[in-house]
Amino acid sequence: MSSLEEIRATRLKKLQLLRDKGMNPYPVSTRTSATLAEAAENFKKLAKKKELILSGRIMALRGQGGLVFADFFDGTGKFQALIKKDKLSDDLFKLWNDTVDIGDFVEARGALFLTKREEKTLLVKEWRMLTKTLRSLPEKWHGITDTEERFRKRYLDLLMNEEVRARFILRSRIVSTLRRLLDAEEFLEVETSILQELAGGANAEPFITRHNALDVDLYLRIAPELDLKKLLIGGFPKVYEIGRSFRNEGIDVTHNPEFTTVEWYEAYSDSAKQQVLVERVLKDIVESVHGKPPVTFDKNELDFGKPFTRATYFELLQRYALIPHPEKCTHDELFLKAAQLGVKSDAADSAEKIMDSIYKKAIRPKLIQPTIITEYPKNYIPLAKKKEGDETLVDAFQIVVGGLEIVKAFSELNDPLDQRERFWVQEKNKKAGDREAQPSDEAFLEALEYGMPPAGGLAISIDRMTMLLSNARNIREVIFFPMLRSKGNG
Repeated sequence: MSSLEEIRATRLKKLQLLRDKGMNPYPVSTRTSATLAEAAENFKKLAKKKELILSGRIMALRGQGGLVFADFFDGTGKFQALIKKDKLSDDLFKLWNDTVDIGDFVEARGALFLTKREEKTLLVKEWRMLTKTLRSLPEKWHGITDTEERFRKRYLDLLMNEEVRARFILRSRIVSTLRRLLDAEEFLEVETSILQELAGGANAEPFITRHNALDVDLYLRIAPELDLKKLLIGGFPKVYEIGRSFRNEGIDVTHNPEFTTVEWYEAYSDSAKQQVLVERVLKDIVESVHGKPPVTFDKNELDFGKPFTRATYFELLQRYALIPHPEKCTHDELFLKAAQLGVKSDAADSAEKIMDSIYKKAIRPKLIQPTIITEYPKNYIPLAKKKEGDETLVDAFQIVVGGLEIVKAFSELNDPLDQRERFWVQEKNKKAGDREAQPSDEAFLEALEYGMPPAGGLAISIDRMTMLLSNARNIREVIFFPMLRSKGNG
């Protein structure tokens, strides 16, 4: 029998002993009168009461014989309890010593006092088990050292690692701050479909599932964009959605198959107006969640206080990839340039996709300070309006910070005939082997023919914003339960 099996067997015996002594190890309700944080913050006031009932998980036990100190943790804070033989009945004191382990959840009734070392403490007069645990927690100071095991057992990672807990609290604050800012701008929060007949709104390979009752294949959405645009058509001028999307793509330090974004769309707006709005929103998020700039990410200091740097897509290709006239390059020239730069591409990829691959590997990692990139090739973003004055480009932008793409945005295409032509190009690319090309969506084209107002829209990656503001270099660190290879699959 392994040591883990021995520990579990011993705890099962303790569980049975609790039951034999008439104590339910998993009671329905608790009588807790204050959180541990409240007990610490309001100590003087609560110490005047004759008794207080506190509950929590035991994280440490110290002492022996007739005196035992226990550290409780309930998610709001920690608090010390003293279990003293002459303050408990003999049966309860013996049962404590015989059954209580680190990791157990316990309810304790007693009075507050200060120890000689002036530590806030609960002197326990009565206790009962709330949850008897059957497995031991990782060692306090080391936690789980195997990175992948940390992600598999995130509950233990959160319990044993304060930095990890703080990172996810920060993530939650980013989302709540976004809601506050967008609500103040009079945007309406909405929810759109995740199961879709066609996966549109972005260039990505979707996950396929099946609805048995309808006997149809469905897709997990790769973006909520098309549904949100239908709401603009339906008369909602400002809408946003915070939620999950899914892409059947590779996993790396910045990509997880399921991810969280906020997408918003504003009628009678455009790309230029969205640049102003999103720059303000990002700065407000940073100041609200992180404090005043700079933000340290991967040993770089990011300054969100200054106006964001601006550059065009082709300017960056010229500067960093040394392509003299990228707008004039043929497919074969770009394919050759990608090979020279060590960028993986496929002969079936469109010229725009090869150019994008070059950008992602040779350029984006070098963009450290907040940078707004504008003027993309027409077929690079098939849902964006053409740029006035140059119809070879679209009126779109991205924001990159710390080498991470944080925002993608554009003036939304509302010309149904132009949109149909762009979809046709995508279909052509798909037939040529591009599995990420967008399908032609007849239902969306029909909706556009009823008329969509001029609009600007964008998406912000919640995951990557959390990476930036918590200095996490791997997207798995900011997702509670990231996708992992099954242990059973080797």
